[in-house]
Amino acid sequence: MSSIIGLGKYIFTIPFIVFGIMHFMNAEMMAAMAPGGTIMVYIAGLTMILAAISIFVGKYDKLACMLLAVQLLLYILLVHAPGLGDAATMANSMSGLLKDTGLMGGALMAASQAKDKSVIG
Repeated sequence: MSSIIGLGKYIFTIPFIVFGIMHFMNAEMMAAMAPGGTIMVYIAGLTMILAAISIFVGKYDKLACMLLAVQLLLYILLVHAPGLGDAATMANSMSGLLKDTGLMGGALMAASQAKDKSVIG
């Protein structure tokens, strides 16, 4: 059973690699939603890919999980929450908010199971 549970960290990283690549492919479109514009979309995509690699490899994985959780919280507050007040965008905003809330919970759970505690004990 523990070997199946151990697969969780590898499965958890897959969406972040895909999301990171999507940020690079669709930066101009996403820039309208992102505070800071196109450059922040590129930075967000890069940080997601780097966090996924760190978690996958197991080096600085606790730090990566915690920073990823903070990044997802910022998405919730800065990208999704403002759209909840507009009837035209409420469904998409709520969907994104719930997705990122679940992923943030997963990042916090992954942090609790992280092996490399050299930066965050």
